[in-house]
Amino acid sequence: MYEGVDTVVLHNELAYEDVLPVGWRGLSKPLDMTAVSALTERNIRTLLVCATIEEQGPVEKAEDKSLHSADLLRLEVKMNLVLEVLGQLLAAQQPRPRLASVRFNALGANWRTPTPPKVGDQGLLDIYLRECLAQPLTLIANVTHVSAEGMVKVAFTPPGEATADLIEKLAFRRHRRHVAGVRQPRRSPGETGITRILG
Repeated sequence: MYEGVDTVVLHNELAYEDVLPVGWRGLSKPLDMTAVSALTERNIRTLLVCATIEEQGPVEKAEDKSLHSADLLRLEVKMNLVLEVLGQLLAAQQPRPRLASVRFNALGANWRTPTPPKVGDQGLLDIYLRECLAQPLTLIANVTHVSAEGMVKVAFTPPGEATADLIEKLAFRRHRRHVAGVRQPRRSPGETGITRILG
């Protein structure tokens, strides 16, 4: 049954879409294996921390009547506040790229920028997933298309199975939250969803 849910898709795969700080750093030569390995490890850590922050276990398990559930919930709220404050301090010390509407998955991305790279360029795409995370998700990308309006499309160098799996889960969590929000009776009369496909 159609739920009236917008499904964000890129390269025929579920994608993550948001307005986030996005930066592009051109590469004059390909990264060596040591640099790629370090980048992969950092991306995995960043995505795991992001997943941990997004998990709302104690809230979703309200039926849990254990003696410690309230204490764990309070601890989680405090830790999230600490992370938010640290993120704001780091962001103030290390200015981030401008906000852009970005759509990405493990295969590629697209975003709009006033200073687009050229088709054929290779570089590093930095996507800052959360304000409280100092490190961005950084993926090696090749520019495949640039529109006159500054819309850039890139294809990623395969980021590795672990990274791809975590990006897929990130997109799925976003989609699941969107579906849950749409199912609530807050939509205006006559509002419908569409499946948006870019690729």
